[in-house]
Amino acid sequence: MGNGLRATFGEKDIMTLRMLQEQGHLNLSPGFQRQSVWSPADRRKLIQTVLDGYPIPSIFLYRREDDGALVYDVLDGKQRLETIFMFLRAKGFKRSGFDVRYQFPDDEKSYVYEWKDLEYWGKVPAFLGYKIQVVEVDGEFGDIVDLFVRINSTGKALTSAEKRSAKYYDSPFLKDALALAKRFRKYLTDQRIVRAGQIARMKDVELMSELLASVNAGGPINKKAAVDRAVGNTPMHGQTLKKVSAEVTQVMNLMKKMFPDLRSTRLHNIAEFYTLFMVVWELHNQKLILTDRKRNAVAEKLLRRLSNGVDEVREMQAKLRTGKRVPRLYADYLLTVQQSTDAVVQRKRRAEIIRGIFGGLFARKDTQRVFSSEQRRLLWNSEDRKKCSQCGTALDWVNFQVDHVKAHSTGGRTTLSNAALICKSCNASKGARRKAKKRQGGGRRKP
Repeated sequence: MGNGLRATFGEKDIMTLRMLQEQGHLNLSPGFQRQSVWSPADRRKLIQTVLDGYPIPSIFLYRREDDGALVYDVLDGKQRLETIFMFLRAKGFKRSGFDVRYQFPDDEKSYVYEWKDLEYWGKVPAFLGYKIQVVEVDGEFGDIVDLFVRINSTGKALTSAEKRSAKYYDSPFLKDALALAKRFRKYLTDQRIVRAGQIARMKDVELMSELLASVNAGGPINKKAAVDRAVGNTPMHGQTLKKVSAEVTQVMNLMKKMFPDLRSTRLHNIAEFYTLFMVVWELHNQKLILTDRKRNAVAEKLLRRLSNGVDEVREMQAKLRTGKRVPRLYADYLLTVQQSTDAVVQRKRRAEIIRGIFGGLFARKDTQRVFSSEQRRLLWNSEDRKKCSQCGTALDWVNFQVDHVKAHSTGGRTTLSNAALICKSCNASKGARRKAKKRQGGGRRKP
């Protein structure tokens, strides 16, 4: 084999493979492996094939040493081996057993068998003695990963995220993308942005990778090239990655509050959700107040109107109906979805339309966050009663503080008309209450 890879071709029976797995010499999930995507029907079909004695595809193993012990990383054949070990209820798979319907030659009809049934009827030796073609490879790790990607380009092809994970599985960028995907998985699945099957193929990680790369780039990107740059050629790491991850987290939390019923609109699909996220990120960076419930409700209503309008245009296209006048905006939006969904030109046009729909709803935060020395003196000298506005404690020049009556984060201005004297203790506890309220989703809980 080229590139310094060496290969040995041979066979191993199921008994040997089980022994390797149970003794810790078989690694089914090296860092570059993908998640399992086989269905129960796929697994039963494989066991039936083994019982028939028919050959199954070869298994590729990467042979290496780990602290003096021989270890085989599974490059290809992970799900075949998992299926066999699950049926055997081997070590690590005892709770994953399943049954198979099969008709042996000496039976008049088929029966359902579990592993213990094969043991009872004396069918174990033939099953454990079944030989599987095995290709053992060794060489440079980079070449091994490249081989893994090539092998898995057939069959159930690797997604872009899976290929990226295989090549750069130890990348801090991908680790952050995975952490974000796990953190927001409930929202992503509840809103039907990703489905369970897509999560198994790492589509949620791919989405978070796109968002990280886009925030770092300062706007919409051409999907594949920019994500590959962020992971591979010019990797994002350190403080830059930390800052970008924090921004994505902030905006995702805003999305949850602003659009609690996104699944009822067309914008729940990955491509359009990406654009909506980027619009909210831009508004957030413009210091607009995106936590006002009433304005958020209006924004979601406007988004639903856009969704319905675009769906209506799409329905008219499907039925070849003409004559009815529809707003050009809806047709323009649909065009951005139908033509190169992930191209940066279409993404920017789609973002422009969404921003125009509800971007003007939101008020801007006061750029001045802290009361000035002059404002503090004016407030102190204008108050006859130098007491805390919360608890009534007497204040002096040393221990008084100034509080926003309406919180700055919700649009309160840093002006004397929105200022009140407060003691240090009450100011601290008021801030803590705001943080706790924010963590709980805001507002009073229903009884």
